[in-house]
Amino acid sequence: MRIRGAVLERIGAPGPYAESAPITVGELELAHPGPGELLVRIEAAGICHSDLSVVDGNRVRPVPMLLGHEAAGRIEAVGPDAGLPIGQRVVMTFLPRCGECAGCASNGRTPCVPGSAANNAGELLSGGRRLHRDGTEVHHHLGVSGFADYAVVDRRSVVPVDDDVPPDIAAVLGCAVLTGGGALLNSAKPAPADRIMVVGLGGVGMAAVLVAVSLGVREVIAVDTVVEKLELARDLGATSAHTPAAVADGEIRAEVVVEAVGSARAFESAVAATAPGGTTVTVGLPSPEARATISPLGLVAQGRSIVGSYLGSAVPSRDIPEYVRMWRAGRLPVEKLISARIGLHEINRAMDELAAGHGLRQVIIF
Repeated sequence: MRIRGAVLERIGAPGPYAESAPITVGELELAHPGPGELLVRIEAAGICHSDLSVVDGNRVRPVPMLLGHEAAGRIEAVGPDAGLPIGQRVVMTFLPRCGECAGCASNGRTPCVPGSAANNAGELLSGGRRLHRDGTEVHHHLGVSGFADYAVVDRRSVVPVDDDVPPDIAAVLGCAVLTGGGALLNSAKPAPADRIMVVGLGGVGMAAVLVAVSLGVREVIAVDTVVEKLELARDLGATSAHTPAAVADGEIRAEVVVEAVGSARAFESAVAATAPGGTTVTVGLPSPEARATISPLGLVAQGRSIVGSYLGSAVPSRDIPEYVRMWRAGRLPVEKLISARIGLHEINRAMDELAAGHGLRQVIIF
């Protein structure tokens, strides 16, 4: 079938992307779903820093690639043994889990081994690619390729949700909330008396703020360089909000610090701001060449821990229903993370907005 999607043609193009246009929007051919696969009509797709990391070259992926990994939509066709009904709304998740490997046995601590291999190759977990353009294969982005009006995905890349969850909210659950929320619920597991600090207030970081507020901990501290984001964090319930310079002197510390920037400097700042006995959880994805300097003695002498948390150490089939319950109860106002709703044709400009640190989650509405 013919679909319309946003394809990254080249990596590392100079900004502004609205001028260099590394992403083109046009028609592609999408194969029918095979065994264990679904055809999903995309309703909404969030634009995440992980998309930008492919565009700017921090995360090298094969091109041409149809981008987008945070999306939601409705099933329109199913392959054999797909196991979900036509019409079901689903949240796409960018880390499929086979359920059989050592990574899947870690209860979310480590990624699925076959899922990661398929993502790196630009394939589906079920193997191969379903996208073509002018007779040439187009790679999938993290098993989803959600910047299109339709996608074929492996059943293990989706989680069903009820119709009362709007598509834009459902989309944001699939990455921003899974990652930011999971850094707390799965990796840090804070106590009620803890202080939680979030360094970096993009979509993932602000989702961590929302979840931290919902936990009712003693104090929620937000840190970012953008004043407008600090104000929004206060509006979302953060106890206090500061620039990195304001916490550099070490007087403001927390038992749990979530680093959601994806830079070595931010990681160093997060470690330095972790109180004795506390835990630093890092979810940001810096360049593979990035290196940080920390004091091993500070970890040993003060009993501090550093935990890496990919996708919030999530098991999506377990965690997304919990976030839905929190949203329904009014404890997790995910809609406040959505800073703009845009059209697919605005994708290059949206990458500029993300690179500039503007807004939280831009969501493409189909």
